[in-house]
Amino acid sequence: MLDFELSEEQRMLVEAVRKFGKTEIAPYIRKIDTDQKLPQRVISGLADLGLLGMSVSQEYGGADADPVTVGLVAEELAKADITCATPTFFLVQAAWGHIFNKYGTKKAKEAILPKVTKGEAFIGIASTEPDTGSDVANMKTNAKKKGGGYVVNGEKMFISGVGEIQNVLPAGGGYVMLAKTEPDKGAKGISLFYMPIKGTKGVTPTLLDDWGRRGISTGGFAMEDVEIPAEYLIGPENKGFFLAMEGFEYARAIIGMVCCGAAMASLDHAMEYLKIRKAFGRPIGTFEGVQFKLAEHYTRMDALRLLALRALWQYGREMKTGEGRFLTALYCAESKLLAPESAFDAINDAIHWFGAFGYTVECPLELALKGVRSYYWAEGTREVMRTIVGRELMGKEYVVTR
Repeated sequence: MLDFELSEEQRMLVEAVRKFGKTEIAPYIRKIDTDQKLPQRVISGLADLGLLGMSVSQEYGGADADPVTVGLVAEELAKADITCATPTFFLVQAAWGHIFNKYGTKKAKEAILPKVTKGEAFIGIASTEPDTGSDVANMKTNAKKKGGGYVVNGEKMFISGVGEIQNVLPAGGGYVMLAKTEPDKGAKGISLFYMPIKGTKGVTPTLLDDWGRRGISTGGFAMEDVEIPAEYLIGPENKGFFLAMEGFEYARAIIGMVCCGAAMASLDHAMEYLKIRKAFGRPIGTFEGVQFKLAEHYTRMDALRLLALRALWQYGREMKTGEGRFLTALYCAESKLLAPESAFDAINDAIHWFGAFGYTVECPLELALKGVRSYYWAEGTREVMRTIVGRELMGKEYVVTR
């Protein structure tokens, strides 16, 4: 039976996150963007609320949170931080903490995940390379067995959280990382590893300067003969590509919620202005050209919010029953395909309604515009999402890239 009601626990959590966002995040988003970092009190506050790595098992300090609950938290964080820095810090760890929790070795999880849930370390995803993004099967990073572990060589780039690991969090952290263990097998020769960054011999980090979502860092790291223990292998060898797809799908659905949260908060902000700004003797919100566009954007974002929630619900259903693998891929791709672009368009029109003031940094909506634009690429481009949706509708024999 279809039910849109939240549980009492979910309602209480959403209210707590909303209160935290209004008092500790929203008033400081310009400073977060200018300083290019999240304040320690925000990171500590997220940990105190049990939000960091909340998808992780309780034995490691997580909350065993279901995907829908994770999405509701992401939405509230995006409403508070329309730059999308805080929700990105949250969602990356929720999605990839889940993968590490599900497939990692017990020894590695005991050593790493409690630090993540306490806000002392960061866990993210390292897939993209300087010359390889969506074409994961052609990555160059490789891992070769040596003694009781692996030796890794290669480079990852355009990765979230490098600065936080190196310079902010006391225990640093690392990444769920894809590397080739049998290069001649393509995607079927890729394995998943945990790669620690801070203080790891042979790892050289690099920081990049993004023009949006600046409260969380972006960078990369080169690896030269980096030795990691066998327990850092995540899941079976040569199954990494398929395990990583589970993480990408989770993140795509959460991104759908983040885009809806940032866009609807921007529209709410614009509506207040539409009520008080007058032209030709009446509020500009009474003009059909403005109000109809507002109605279209709000309706579209409301529909996309439901699409993202359905994707998260299906992800949780598959977790419980093992059923619906292809539906999960389809729904998550649909959400990721439409949400960033629709959010961008909504925020862009909201800025336009502010007139010339909208082009100044005094209007905060430019932060939201630049923030959601990052999701055009993150966790898979729009073109890849179209390919996935088409594949699930038509069948694998009709994949457009073949």
